[in-house]
Amino acid sequence: MRVLVTGAAGFIGSNLIKRLHADGHETVALDNFSSASWKNLVGWCGDFVTADLGSYTTALRQARPFDVVFHQASITDTTVADASLMMGNNVEAFRNILDLAALWKCRLVWASSASVYGPGPAPMAEGQKPVPLNIYAFSKMVMERTVEQYRGRLAHGPIGLRYFNVYGPGEDHKGAMASMVHRLARQMRSGQRPRIFTHGEQKRDFVYVEDVVQANLRAMECAGGGVFNVGSGGAWTFNEVVRQLNRVLKTDFQPDYFDNPYSFTQDWTEADLTESRRTLGYQPGFDLARGIDAYFASGKLGIGG
Repeated sequence: MRVLVTGAAGFIGSNLIKRLHADGHETVALDNFSSASWKNLVGWCGDFVTADLGSYTTALRQARPFDVVFHQASITDTTVADASLMMGNNVEAFRNILDLAALWKCRLVWASSASVYGPGPAPMAEGQKPVPLNIYAFSKMVMERTVEQYRGRLAHGPIGLRYFNVYGPGEDHKGAMASMVHRLARQMRSGQRPRIFTHGEQKRDFVYVEDVVQANLRAMECAGGGVFNVGSGGAWTFNEVVRQLNRVLKTDFQPDYFDNPYSFTQDWTEADLTESRRTLGYQPGFDLARGIDAYFASGKLGIGG
């Protein structure tokens, strides 16, 4: 199939487009490098467009239609306070994608976020009321609502994927927004004690990037539509992350605890995968230990470049 991936030089987008290309699809990458790295696409062979959606929409309208669009592009920095910037980049650009999907009559798979659940009860199910704690989470909630306005115009049911805490190769360029797994590993590789919030018992559903790619591929083949959780289906504390990193790095660091400076963090995230399994056929292959093993084997855990 002919496939467009937005945000293709980013963390998830680059892993996804490389897999799509390996599977034999005709891949076109779109990215403006606002939060991406060209290094993520070294070795990938396909058509690359350096542009943002706003300036490139007219050209896309005149392009040969795509069979599938994977929309991964967005501002992912949860500390951004500029609401206009966040909503313009995440929501208004998404309207362009929805218009194009309607024009091309193509399948649309797009990235939402588990941040929409906020401090809601875990395990978190898709039917829960959204409780966004910051403008990033709010933008994702609005994107989900915007999709509903387009359902009658789209030839296929659009699928949104609520990513939980994704980690794996290709995230180093994200800096402070990289996963806790990667950031703590970098500290430990440099000989520093891993810094985590007091008392390290906050729980996260850490999902390895290969499982996120799997969810996207299954969504591409799904006959229906909707919004679905993409996680590991489990939850691990920051303390457990440190223990697993000590195991693979063969170190013995004790955590360096400090008070959480943010008012909008979630204390416990965990994906209820009932609907993802039933509708998408999604089945995660990595728990935290297996994911960290795979990350370490890639040679990228806690390493830049």
